[in-house]
Order: sequence, then structure tokens, then C-alpha cells
Amino acid sequence: MELNRRTVIASAAAAGLAATTLGGTAEATPAGSSKGRKPVKELFGTLADGTKVHRWSLENGGTRLKVLSYGGIVQSLEIPDRRGRYANVSAGFDNLDDYVASSPYFGALIGRYGNRIGKGQFTLDGKSYQLSVNDGDNSLHGGAKGFDKRVWDVEPFTDSSGVGLHLHYTSVDGEMGYPGTLKVKVTYTLTRHGDWIIDYEATTDKATVVNLTSHVYWNLGGEGSGTIEDHELQIAATRYTPTDSGLIPTGELAKVAGTPFDFRHSKPIGRDIRAGHEQQVMAKGFDHNWVLDKGITAKPEHAATLRDPSSGRSLKIATNEPGLQFYSGNFLDGTLTGTSGRVYRQGDALCLETQHFPDAPNHPSFPSTVLRPGQVYRTRTVHTFGS
Repeated sequence: MELNRRTVIASAAAAGLAATTLGGTAEATPAGSSKGRKPVKELFGTLADGTKVHRWSLENGGTRLKVLSYGGIVQSLEIPDRRGRYANVSAGFDNLDDYVASSPYFGALIGRYGNRIGKGQFTLDGKSYQLSVNDGDNSLHGGAKGFDKRVWDVEPFTDSSGVGLHLHYTSVDGEMGYPGTLKVKVTYTLTRHGDWIIDYEATTDKATVVNLTSHVYWNLGGEGSGTIEDHELQIAATRYTPTDSGLIPTGELAKVAGTPFDFRHSKPIGRDIRAGHEQQVMAKGFDHNWVLDKGITAKPEHAATLRDPSSGRSLKIATNEPGLQFYSGNFLDGTLTGTSGRVYRQGDALCLETQHFPDAPNHPSFPSTVLRPGQVYRTRTVHTFGS
């Protein structure tokens, strides 16, 4: 059965660009303010082709968010700890050059297809498609020049829902090998309670596959503060999708019970991260899709809770999506320097990506990621912060 409610996220236009001019670092709003303010725009940098990249600063309900027009990237997200002290809890860079040259998708919108498609190939309505391959033999996060490397059109807003940004991108027919012209709108909203909501919408003029997500790297202790292995994680899933050595799902929906993948009850991430399970050895930790017990839902329902005992900060995620990719920062290797000036080592941040399943176009038993003309791809993911 084809489904027309899924997450949508998008990207923008030019390809193969390198940054040349770095932008300012001015703070747009005072720390600790709980009153929503009109989004503030500033220059962050300029790409090699002369395209300007802007940073938008938003604040509402005690949450402070900074977003780039390049890749729809969350460059910073600040929340208070149990003592009211603010910290940025999202990994990233302080300059455009690093985002263009070496980012492992820090904070980015991912598309057209979040996660992997085996050998970059799939068949739809009897026609075979070859996608851009950028992860060994596979296509990862939309290919070599996915939505994370595009410049989005950004429209700020302030209304009864909160303060936020509408991000727009049109992906043309054939881009990275995908069929159909896909028109995408992603809305970031900060509510008066400080929740961060992502609404995804997309339409197409030709049958295509879509699976979009947000790739924020979280460390609730504060960006650059060290390992996330002491964070406590709960995922509302009794099954996950095992992979082969290329991290492509085998098609099995395996039970988490009795394995290191059992996060049905909250536990420290470090407790089982080196348990030696075959799946962990191949992934160098956790980098798998959990099959959420709730399945696909009309409204966002609980998917996961993350908590840092040291700071008291917590994050609850609710979504329409049937899957959640938990990635434990396995490929951070000390070669990247973040906004704090500290290097990122393995396990210094983690991702919780709401999604349909990886490689779904090649697994008929998985929930469908097909979008057809006349359908609207529309889902929501809600991030609720606590301390």
C-alpha cells in the first residue's frame, strides 16, 4: 500500500560549491528570553559561485535556534540545564567552509532519500533508476549533492503557532537520478513552550520515492562537552532492521529483546555499545533503524526519549513516521573541530532521525516510500525539551 503521509524535507540548487567568504557571529537575541521574537537574518558566508548564505536566529519559550539557508542546517540549538544555564546541544561548525568541505551532515535537512538505497538502484512502475552513489556501492542521504548541499529559499514568520521559518526547494526531474520534479516545503517552528517542530510537505509531477529527515547531532551535555555514552536513551520499538556489511537492511524485522538493541526501557548508551554483537561490529556501534511500535500515525506519537543525567537536559521525540535511525556518532574521528573549538571524537554526539525504512524501494514488505502526482507528502516531528 502506498502512503501519502511521511516526513518531507528538502534542499536547494547549485552543486559542487566551495565557500570563500565567512560570515558574522552576532547574537540575535539575549540568552534566556522566553518571549518569541521576530526571526533575525544575518550573512553567514558566500559560496564560490557568489551565492550568499544567511543565518536566521529564532527564540521562543526558552529555546534558541540558529538555521542556515545552506542545507537548512541547524547550526546551533540552545536550551537550559536544570540550573537555567544555556548550552548549544547541536554539533556543527562556526564557518561555511567546513560545512561545504567536510560536514558529516551536521544539522542538515536530508533528501531526497534519507539513509541508504542499496547499490543506488530501485525499480518503480517497471522502470529502473540509477541514483548517485556516494557511500561505497550505495546511495546515502540523496547522493553526492543531496538536499543538505543546496541553498534553500527561506521565509520567516511569526504567528499564533510561534516563530519560525518556511524553507522551500524544488528538486528537478533527474536530480541525483531521482524521477519527477519534487516541490518541497519544510517549516521549522519554535512554539511558546519551546518545542521545535518540523513540518514536511512535498508534491511531485511524476511517481518517485521520498524519505526525508533531519540530521541533527545531539549532545545534551553541550556541544563539545565529550561523550554521549552516559546519556540515557529509550526507544519505543520491539524490533529493528538488521543490515549487511554495507549497512543495507536485509529485510528482516528482528526482535530487540535479549540484544544490545533493546532500548524499550531507558538505559545508558554506553552500557551495551561494545557488547560485540555482529551488527554492532559492522556498524562500529549503533547505526540502525528501529521499527517503532506505533507504526505510521495520523498525528505525531512518542518515538524516543533522550536524557543527560549530568545536566538534567532531556529531549522527547514524537513523529508520524514508522522508523527511527539511532546513530551513535561512530565515524567521528577527531579530525573535525566544532563551534566550541573542540574536536569531535567517536561517540561525542548522536543522531535520532525520524524516517521510513532504509532501502524501502527494494523491500516490498517495508512501508512504501512512493509518492505519486496528486498526493501530498506531509508529516511532522516534534522535539520537546526539558531540564
